[in-house]
Amino acid sequence: MSDRPTSAAARPAVHRSGFACFVGRPNAGKSTLTNALVGTKVAITSGRPQTTRHTVRGIVHRPDAQLVLVDTPGLHKPRTLLGQRLNDLVRTTWAEVDIIGFCLPADQKVGPGDRFIAKELAEVRKTPKVAIVTKTDLVDKKTLAEQLVAVHRMAADLGFEWAEIIPVSAVSGDQVELVADLLAKLLPEGPPLYPDGELTDEPEQIMAAELIREAALEGVRDELPHSLAVVIEEMIPREDRPADKPLLDVHAYLYVERPSQKAIVIGAKGARLKDVGTRARRQIEALLGTPVYLDLHVKVAKDWQRDPKQLRRLGF
Repeated sequence: MSDRPTSAAARPAVHRSGFACFVGRPNAGKSTLTNALVGTKVAITSGRPQTTRHTVRGIVHRPDAQLVLVDTPGLHKPRTLLGQRLNDLVRTTWAEVDIIGFCLPADQKVGPGDRFIAKELAEVRKTPKVAIVTKTDLVDKKTLAEQLVAVHRMAADLGFEWAEIIPVSAVSGDQVELVADLLAKLLPEGPPLYPDGELTDEPEQIMAAELIREAALEGVRDELPHSLAVVIEEMIPREDRPADKPLLDVHAYLYVERPSQKAIVIGAKGARLKDVGTRARRQIEALLGTPVYLDLHVKVAKDWQRDPKQLRRLGF
């Protein structure tokens, strides 16, 4: 045996693990960034604000770190009981994570909504706060530089400093790896929290419901995102199928608040609902790796966003 000391290169590197939470105004790019970092779709994305309702955990595996991403709903001024509950969910998450990433889109000037969130973040003393300027592919260098300065000033005005300010485009992939590097460095030392290869701890039924909701939100009017909930009633393998030809039966209900919204979701002669089913089925099959029979029904649950009993029934 050699008596020579072990070189630094041969020593095992420090491993870090922990939770990071993305916050920001609705539609600031939080879900798209989560998916880009994880490398697969674990959070639904939509051009409509307020599409995330569950705290989806995406898991980033690296040799030196395991970063567990908690994607929260957008913090906003609530108009309904659902809105209040979503905001409470955000604040509870802030208290439990190791890093808070505040997403601000590069193509929109810092506004009252951003300052509202930053003011709340200023009260969170111990947790490192990282400003992530998203959607950099949509602006030129001058606009981006102005936004970075504005984001720095916003924190200074409120009496705190960002641990990092990082520009990123989740769509083009520019600087996504740098975001992962900088977040990983801020995590506490510790062993992996999840098995290697696991990308989310979100139950499959909730992920399937979110994929259906995403498909239903494509190309519809502004009023629908807040009013649409999806519940998976049943998700069971079909009996009497040969082992090499499995089929998963998924029965789901789409709940809206008014009959007029039901008509929007179903479309003329059921064409829109059929299209939603086709797109959602493909996504669910890709997620679960098995053929799926998807059965969709639309129901009216009047004013469910304001009704505590209905909110509980729909999983909020």
